[in-house]
Amino acid sequence: MTMQWGGVMPAITTCFKEDLSIDHEFVARHAAWLIDHGCTGLVALGSLGEGATLTFEEKKQLLTTCVKALAGRAPVIAGISALSTAEAVALAKIAETVGCSGLMVLPPYVYLGDWRENRAHLTAVFQATNLSCMLYNNPVAYKVDYIPAQVEELLREFENLHAIKESSADVRRVAALRATAGNRLRILVGVDDAIVESLAMGAVGWVAGLVNAFPRESVELFNLAQNGESEKAFELYRWFLPLLRMDTVPKFVQLIKLVQEEVGMGSARVRPPRLELVGTERDEALRTIAAARAAVKP
Repeated sequence: MTMQWGGVMPAITTCFKEDLSIDHEFVARHAAWLIDHGCTGLVALGSLGEGATLTFEEKKQLLTTCVKALAGRAPVIAGISALSTAEAVALAKIAETVGCSGLMVLPPYVYLGDWRENRAHLTAVFQATNLSCMLYNNPVAYKVDYIPAQVEELLREFENLHAIKESSADVRRVAALRATAGNRLRILVGVDDAIVESLAMGAVGWVAGLVNAFPRESVELFNLAQNGESEKAFELYRWFLPLLRMDTVPKFVQLIKLVQEEVGMGSARVRPPRLELVGTERDEALRTIAAARAAVKP
């Protein structure tokens, strides 16, 4: 499948059974449900997918489940993150083997490194397969910031680098990337509560979190904002924003999975070291979710 970077692409969560093994049956159903509601592809094994808690074999199995569930209807993109470059390369090759259409390439975990070291890591992953690649820039979470000049350097060398997931939360970066890269780079937003503003600056896609529970509303918001229907977009944004902001805090995985559980499409279960929300923290989240659900139009 030819990779088209754009539209609403869920960073799909990984559902666990009571014993915390992967619930592949639900993952497949959830994946198909998201595409049924207008999403253009799936990004698996990201931070929201708790990729860091999965074994290498589990990652392979999860990617296989997603590819089979979509059956060519939409692309599956594999999140490539690892402690070592060797493991990242191995995972990229597995993703190609099981039928993924693209890679989302992250910096190495734990060791930050300088640009020379990060560039060598990215080079190894980009060259590992023929798959279309999306660079993931998230300086807030990973403490590595791929600035526009570095992205331009990568674009000049790697023909399979086609997109960037920009999660700096600074919409000015979208404009800077467009000025530097022009039409050679597809810019997707990775921060839920910056989607409307980023689309106005020229982004073409959204790697989204709350879409796991609200796909119809996420796709509608994206389309309204992309088409310049600002008033209609703001009316939807007004009630959706408190939920979208859950994507930008340290416990975003727990919060988004709780939202899924509340709408009947998933479980709040997470793998340690994460723990499910309890007490006041959970009560406040449930109030926010209830208020948003009350505002959803049938």
